[in-house]
Amino acid sequence: MEDLPDQRLDALVEGIVRLSSGDLSARLEVSPARDSVDAVISGVNLLAEELEFLYKELEQRVQDRTASLHAAQVELERLAMYDSLTGLPNRYMLRRRIDSEMVAAAQGMDPAALILLDLDAFKAVNDSLGHSAGDEVLIEVGRRLTSAVRDTDTVARLGGDEFAVLLPQTSDRIALEIAGRALEALRPEMMVSGISIRTFASIGVRCGETGQTGEDLMRDADTAMYVAKKRGRGNVQVFDPAMLKATHERFNTLEELRRGIPVGELRVHYQPVVSLTTSAVVGAEALVRWQHPRRGLLHPEDFIGIAEESGLVLDVDEWVIGEVTSQLGDWERLLTGRNFAVRVNLSAATSSTPGLLGLIKRRLVDHAVPSGRLIVEITETSLMTDPGASTANLRALRALGVGVEIDDFGTGYSSISYLRKLPAQAVKMDSSLIEDIAKDPRQQKFIAAGLQLIEAAGLTSIAEGIETADQARILADMGCCLGQGYFFARPMKAANMAGVITGGLDGAVDRDAPARNRTNDEPRA
Repeated sequence: MEDLPDQRLDALVEGIVRLSSGDLSARLEVSPARDSVDAVISGVNLLAEELEFLYKELEQRVQDRTASLHAAQVELERLAMYDSLTGLPNRYMLRRRIDSEMVAAAQGMDPAALILLDLDAFKAVNDSLGHSAGDEVLIEVGRRLTSAVRDTDTVARLGGDEFAVLLPQTSDRIALEIAGRALEALRPEMMVSGISIRTFASIGVRCGETGQTGEDLMRDADTAMYVAKKRGRGNVQVFDPAMLKATHERFNTLEELRRGIPVGELRVHYQPVVSLTTSAVVGAEALVRWQHPRRGLLHPEDFIGIAEESGLVLDVDEWVIGEVTSQLGDWERLLTGRNFAVRVNLSAATSSTPGLLGLIKRRLVDHAVPSGRLIVEITETSLMTDPGASTANLRALRALGVGVEIDDFGTGYSSISYLRKLPAQAVKMDSSLIEDIAKDPRQQKFIAAGLQLIEAAGLTSIAEGIETADQARILADMGCCLGQGYFFARPMKAANMAGVITGGLDGAVDRDAPARNRTNDEPRA
């Protein structure tokens, strides 16, 4: 029995070595002696059991943590590549898939096509119904677009109200067909916050072309979408290389305008506004022009749209307000005792800017101009861009004594009942309503009904674009209060307008001169 302790000790040492090497499953046999050596062996066994339990628990925790980290990584990748609102791929994911298509095309596969889509007048939905309603619209648009394309196509939301559809290995014919299906999918009304609304979109299509890069595809589709948006809502345009030239020209025009404003290249011409019953000149409309150093005198349609898109229209409007109030200050001696006011057109951006009231108040004070000499005009469409801010500004201007008129009535969204809620004094009917009035009896009835509604609302009626004596006579007989147009006078420089103020229309212009396109004098500043 003398060698028994040595054998147990050897086994004990071997067990401890195995334990230290990580083998937690081994257990030592306890002898019947139950002596001090067995007590140590039992302790080692207990230690092994505890370590084995702790190791398994730690291993489970590590597995759980690893799974959590993996899930978090997957979620981060999803957030990085998918839009959180619609669940669609985002811009980053779209670019990755475009790059994959470029690689496939370089290996001989057919090139991909790209459709870019921008919702028309989406801001009006947010402003009138709230951002939650706008989110509902975006989600529904995503669903409709997904249902309109093939399973192999990628519908992505790029941000805001802009979506894209990537069409792998697609012919021009199929690309155009899918663009049309996307447009049609958006036409049916959708219920949002209990209100039925319709959505329209401007779509640009870049058909596949061998050798193009992902940057080319995105740029060209965006250029086509921009052209589509300029041509009216619900429009589809396919990219043409000539569009890039037009884009470059627009950029150059913008930069030249940015430089031209502070150096005095803008001009204001004035078109008289007359009473249709007395032919007395009761005011004028200020029409901005740009004396371009290379292209000559430019009209608003040549540069105001670019200014509006870039935000530079705020600078244009501020300059026009300053110039008109300065001119009114110079004319004040001529205007003493006369009922005369100059109308200034406000862009959508200016009409809603917080500093509008302060700007106009300062300019009136600077040039000692009575507030009633100035009238601001805003179109129906501009008013709907940010109705809350615009209406607040118009009310503040009315409280100051500045007049307010709604321009281009009949081309936008407003009704007479809506106009009654605005702080407007007058409504100007668009020239498109006037042009056929002398030869279309139905148009006469339509205009007559509109004039009656305007009068019933307590507003003054103005007609623009009057080019013939018959038009002027018919409108006067219908009860239209004021008018302007080539029949009375073309837009003129301030010096000539001063002669009209003092001497009336006689001799100021050739009233029998042939009229040219009215759009040349459509004010947008």
